[in-house]
Amino acid sequence: MKTITMGRDAELFARACLAKPQLFTQALKEKRWSDVAAVLEFVESDVPIDLAMTDPALYRMLRQQITDFNLRGANAWNLDKIRALAASTPFPSL
Repeated sequence: MKTITMGRDAELFARACLAKPQLFTQALKEKRWSDVAAVLEFVESDVPIDLAMTDPALYRMLRQQITDFNLRGANAWNLDKIRALAASTPFPSL
């Protein structure tokens, strides 16, 4: 597990996509690569273990959502390629 720093908007979008996977699908359809990258980065970074002590219910919920996302095929995404697409996109997403 590695720690990343991500903007609050990106984190909130990633958490919303984990709760409602159709938001992730919508971002893919609209080719909002920055948003897609934010979700993949959040999933890759995993949930901070400290959250288990401060908010166990949120920790369990996020762990379950990440597990479900991974079971739906998140491992098939190449984060570096998505970041490259986001960098080449002329319009920012969030």
